[in-house]
Amino acid sequence: MVLEYTEILRERSPFIKLLGLDVLKLESGTCQLSLKIKDNFRNSHKTVHGGVIYSLADIGMGVAVYSTLKKDQEAATIEIKINYLKPAPATTLICDTKIIQKGKNIAVLEAEIKQDDILVAKALGTFSIFKAKDKSI
Repeated sequence: MVLEYTEILRERSPFIKLLGLDVLKLESGTCQLSLKIKDNFRNSHKTVHGGVIYSLADIGMGVAVYSTLKKDQEAATIEIKINYLKPAPATTLICDTKIIQKGKNIAVLEAEIKQDDILVAKALGTFSIFKAKDKSI
């Protein structure tokens, strides 16, 4: 199922396909993503660019919240706060995400991004949950 979900994500989102991330674990309200770092994901200091780390956190939170939604629901990021704790000269980053609180219309999640079990960033995000639009229109 996890490999299948990686392919579904890549089909639905050109950005996720561009990044090339993989879903390692997926359970209701939690997920783990892996991202192999390409040379063009690095900044001038030869470490992973903060925008790449932020994107990994945002996608991880999105996947985790979507794992809990009904078929007629969608979600969107309201805000994310991220703390960059250490530079990441990584070749691979792992993002572990979980829902902290989920109500009818809002979910709050946290994501930890690690390089070799060393925490390089931690993010807290808020997502809006809403009824899916009719896509036939």
